[in-house]
Amino acid sequence: MLAQITAKGAGLRSLHEAWVDTTTPHGRLVVTIFGGMAEFERELILARTSEGRKRAQAAGVKMGRPSKLDHFQQQEARKRLATGESPRVIARSYGVHRSTIERLAA
Repeated sequence: MLAQITAKGAGLRSLHEAWVDTTTPHGRLVVTIFGGMAEFERELILARTSEGRKRAQAAGVKMGRPSKLDHFQQQEARKRLATGESPRVIARSYGVHRSTIERLAA
């Protein structure tokens, strides 16, 4: 965004922080340094979260939202679907949305 502002011949000057002033060489240097540090920190965060996710999956942790239905309820719902019962009726009996039951059929 800052590059677009500069390309149009304008500058950015903060009313509260004196160091944020892209109209001066010193201000551009400080903004560039902070931008580089922010980009570096973002890369570190991505690397750490990715590594943590891999370790959790290797330890058997299931990712994502917990299921609305336990294993037994899922089996029962599948049996009811196999007998031709409507997903809407099954969903109502378990207190879940119809799409939850339809996903079990897939």
